[in-house]
Amino acid sequence: MPAPDLKRQRLQNHHLAGQQFTRPADIVRWLGAVQAQDYPGAKWALAQRLKTGIDAQIEKAFNDGEIIRTHVMRPTWHFVAPEDLRWMLELTAKRIRMHTATRLRFFELSDSIFARCADIITRLLEGGKQLIRTDIAAALKLGGIATDEQRFIHIMMEMELQQLVCSGGVQGKHLTYALLDERVPKTRIFSREEALANLAERYFSSHGPATVHDYAWWSGLTIADASAGLEMIKNKLNSDGMYWFAGDLPNQGDVPSQVLLLPNYDEYIVSYKDRSFAIDEKHVDKADPRGTIFNNTVVINGTIAGIWKKTLSKNTVILQVTPFKPFTKAANSALNSAAKRYARFLGLKEHTLAIT
Repeated sequence: MPAPDLKRQRLQNHHLAGQQFTRPADIVRWLGAVQAQDYPGAKWALAQRLKTGIDAQIEKAFNDGEIIRTHVMRPTWHFVAPEDLRWMLELTAKRIRMHTATRLRFFELSDSIFARCADIITRLLEGGKQLIRTDIAAALKLGGIATDEQRFIHIMMEMELQQLVCSGGVQGKHLTYALLDERVPKTRIFSREEALANLAERYFSSHGPATVHDYAWWSGLTIADASAGLEMIKNKLNSDGMYWFAGDLPNQGDVPSQVLLLPNYDEYIVSYKDRSFAIDEKHVDKADPRGTIFNNTVVINGTIAGIWKKTLSKNTVILQVTPFKPFTKAANSALNSAAKRYARFLGLKEHTLAIT
């Protein structure tokens, strides 16, 4: 598939072009899961896919439990819709544990220790309590459970995989945990075949055109399971023999020229095993020396053209943009509009744009 067609279709399916949704929960539901280990960045990722998304709107949806943040794939934190959480974890938890097994042995975390942790945390949070990580870590330590270094992170990840806890709301600047059964209504658990088909359809509809290898990377499933899910739903998709996607490819004029200030770990980039579509190979080190492209990126018409950082003051956001090569006059104008939108998202009146 020609790269321009690929990028236009992905921008459209990600709702980074032609935004239609107005509610945070709806865009999370559409995408299936949204990578969210950087909570502020993930809120901005959602907002850009809404018609008029702002930080306060995303945070309210999060605090109200309309979107949940938990470990559900790869393993890392994702936003998911409450009704999708249980069936997704039933499908992916085993694979996540395979990734963490070595670290669990290193930290000497066994099933018996996890059982003690679950008992302490259940008694601590029951009754609708939502507590920050330091409070939970202190309770575990009081119960004789060491929580040094990254041990606590792995304990809480396992509690999430056991469907004991998930995200609560925000307290000040701190994220909290809550009991999943008190936070998320009970839903029907899919059969394994239903789950494989549902997750595949969600991914290829919202992230396509994509390959089965892209999907296996995003979901954390084996190639065999990813292929099985695709096989179940491929009659609903189109394909050029390599890429699978829902709907027709947009014409060149259907997706307007645009500049996006994407956050780190944005789904447009991170949800594909092969990210070469989005960046010229000679610029990869400039975007991210790790080669993973996990930084904040300036995207012009679907292509990464630079990186950006922010500094906040009382009423102003200062955006420092580093282009890979000088932007055109039209791109600079669109970049200023993107910066203005970001300031509006943050609830700030002013923005300053510095191009270096």
